[in-house]
Amino acid sequence: MATPYKIHLDTYDGPLDLLLDLIRKQEMDIHNIPIARITGQYLEYLHKLEKLDIDVSADFIYMAATLILIKSKMLLPPDPLAGPEDQIDPRAELVDRLVEHEKFKSAAQLLYQKQQIEAHVWSKPDLSLYEGEDMQGELVVSLVDLVRVFQQVLDRRKEVAKIELRHDTFTVEQMMEALRAQLLTTEEGIELVSFFESCPSRSAMICALLAVLELVRLQAIVLAQAEIFGAILIRKHKMFDVVFAGGELSAARHVPHSIDGSEEQA
Repeated sequence: MATPYKIHLDTYDGPLDLLLDLIRKQEMDIHNIPIARITGQYLEYLHKLEKLDIDVSADFIYMAATLILIKSKMLLPPDPLAGPEDQIDPRAELVDRLVEHEKFKSAAQLLYQKQQIEAHVWSKPDLSLYEGEDMQGELVVSLVDLVRVFQQVLDRRKEVAKIELRHDTFTVEQMMEALRAQLLTTEEGIELVSFFESCPSRSAMICALLAVLELVRLQAIVLAQAEIFGAILIRKHKMFDVVFAGGELSAARHVPHSIDGSEEQA
């Protein structure tokens, strides 16, 4: 007889975090979730919180209702009059949200690791990159500042999020070209926040962040502030034309950085 699954009272950022943890710990197929089993485990977790007199947020309760609804739909026999294209899996939307959530968790973990490395590693910079009349009086921006701005824009987008299913694909190369097009229209540079906010979705924002990191590495752009706590500007750097001429950028274009999936669109 199988040993019953034990739920420890870990803390989760939201209901999708809890569901993803349950699925991964039991090595379930995320595209074929045993909905009755996962619903029972999810409700067991909420009951344990109630016994400990811990407040349960509305998001967790709403997800519980969603799981019960999906479970009920799966118990119904298929409509004999419906065609194959009309017989949609009741779990499909939940699976799309879980897959997207897992992508963002992986991206957040990657950014956290980069931030930790940045905080514990010191290297002597090439000062020639930041010399010249156009750089005088400006402050060079660190990776931590870049990630902080990205997180702020992402948080604002979450506050007004609504569910909208999309199947667009965004690549780092597309975001590099988009940034290049914007920089060619001005000599003053563009605000980092504006570049992130111009992205149509959070998937595009992740590709935009990777594009900025790659172009900084290639010395095509520089991030700077006119004053402490001021707006972070993206400006063309001395290698800008060389990089986009194709020599330096050709290798980056073969890196398979793309995100495809359903979006939680702002």
